Amino acid sequence: MKVLVVMGSKSDSHIAEDVASVLDEFGVEYDVEVASAHRNPKKVEELAKKDYDVFIAIAGLSAALPGVIAAHTTKPVIGVPVSAKLGGIDALLSIAQLPPGVPVATVGIDNGKNAALLAVEILALKDEGLRKKLEEYREKMRGG
Repeated sequence: MKVLVVMGSKSDSHIAEDVASVLDEFGVEYDVEVASAHRNPKKVEELAKKDYDVFIAIAGLSAALPGVIAAHTTKPVIGVPVSAKLGGIDALLSIAQLPPGVPVATVGIDNGKNAALLAVEILALKDEGLRKKLEEYREKMRGG
């Protein structure tokens, strides 16, 4: 099982690093790409059609990237709004307010770690080893 992390811009790499650190911790395979929904729409479409199990799309400003990926796949897409302007509220609303029929899960502004954890939870539905790692992770969070 594999995750594709797509950044709308190289300036979002600090969030992609947060995603990667969590996926590494759980041993989940992933690739990272830079592709703008506006400047590279064909590349985004090609990436969305590749054989990944979950997509994480990191985008600020108009934050079209998660929705464009979702338009080209029926696989889960997780949007991470970036605080590029307006504290990230603009990006958050752009991702969360997609039209009916094209859902994108949305995490908090700049919260790549939660995006990665959500991807792990999705993958763990079919992977017992990941499910156990998640249970251990949560137990450790509780101080147990």
